[in-house]
Amino acid sequence: MKEIHIDKIRETVYDALLQINCELSNDVSEALLEGMKKEESEVGKSIFEDIVKNNNLAKEKQIPICQDTGMVVAFVNLGQDVHVVGGNISWAINQALKDAYKDGYFRKSVVSDPIERKNSMDNVPAVIHYDIVDGDEIEILLTAKGFGSENMSRLKMLKPSEGEKGVVDFVTETVSLAGPNACPPLFIGIGIGGTMEKAALLSKQALLRNANELNTDPYYADLEKKLLDRLNKLGIGPMGLGGRTTVLGVNIMTYPTHIAGLPVAVNICCHVNRHIKVKV
Repeated sequence: MKEIHIDKIRETVYDALLQINCELSNDVSEALLEGMKKEESEVGKSIFEDIVKNNNLAKEKQIPICQDTGMVVAFVNLGQDVHVVGGNISWAINQALKDAYKDGYFRKSVVSDPIERKNSMDNVPAVIHYDIVDGDEIEILLTAKGFGSENMSRLKMLKPSEGEKGVVDFVTETVSLAGPNACPPLFIGIGIGGTMEKAALLSKQALLRNANELNTDPYYADLEKKLLDRLNKLGIGPMGLGGRTTVLGVNIMTYPTHIAGLPVAVNICCHVNRHIKVKV
């Protein structure tokens, strides 16, 4: 059985969090450049230029892309042939988070209680999801989710009879209601199936898929294209000031569900779609 020391996990997550807050991944950068090419509105083009300039400066100077450096979410795929030594994984992730946000001078946005609203002062804890998988590696997918867009996300328990039309209408309504509040252009993660909480989890995971990758299922790949076209016809545009580029990407994830249900969750992300996959 392969042994991995907890310090290796901590160091890997630390480096990854510093990186994603200052540098967009290639797929997101490419989607922004492609969106800028397609945008016809002069105001929209100007906004895209500002976004790209901001991102380039952040990378060059290693400063945050956005003042909202988010709440960290981690999906940990733990190989069943791995033995972690020296501590536990949750501690390592949270320690890395604490250190990275201190050393990177990132905004601490987490409150330790949702009602009392007292700031934790270190952006801890992360939201961590675990899955046991085959192999002798630990794969960690990380995102730092800003709440301007998170707050505009929604979930609905559709009737099975509503089918594809119900899903498309709900997604369209959600993006329309979000309008400028989620800082478009947007990335849309959609979870369909499972249970209430599973659909929400899928929608978050969907945002972590590379923006330039199509769904592996031809039906859902086609549905993603249909939704992208429909959402960009809303005319919300960059920063809500009008234009043809409201959404840069639509990613769908699905799961089997009950005969009586059709759960659908829409997780909205702004153009600062911070995500990374690391392996230990």
